[in-house]
Amino acid sequence: MPDHPVTDVLSLAASLQKAAADVVRPSSEIAPSRSEPIVYMALVRGTRGYIERVAHQVNGAYANGWYDASAVMLRRLIETLIIECFEAHKIEAKIKDSSGNYYFLKDLVDLALSEHSWTLGRSVRSALPKLKEVGDKSAHSRRYNAHREDIDKLLREIRDTVQELLVLARLK
Repeated sequence: MPDHPVTDVLSLAASLQKAAADVVRPSSEIAPSRSEPIVYMALVRGTRGYIERVAHQVNGAYANGWYDASAVMLRRLIETLIIECFEAHKIEAKIKDSSGNYYFLKDLVDLALSEHSWTLGRSVRSALPKLKEVGDKSAHSRRYNAHREDIDKLLREIRDTVQELLVLARLK
């Protein structure tokens, strides 16, 4: 039985698709976000490369409609910036357990709010628990899926918190 032209074309298309997927793969580097809907890159530019890359992921995930991913990366950014604050003030021992591991975000937020080495602004004091909550739900709740509005309602607080923590961490 001779091969059917449609079958041949489909087989060729499948082979080309597989070959292209093997050759044309995304870079192993984090791609810069094309827009800045959540974290203004001017705030984080020139700080630490890993902070900039996380900010790109917050923005890129949001721009693609991956709101849980954006919220989780935002959570990671806040956690990183709190740690940076304690390290900049040389009091990181306050946020580590007896094995030298950093505490989880809940404890980091509580300790940042009660730290006497700095004063957090009123808006940041109220924002930190909210930012933690949306990130926690996106990371840990099986039935929760973040929506654009969940993040949009926190935009001003995100901006204020990122900037204030960067200043307290002596990165800006």
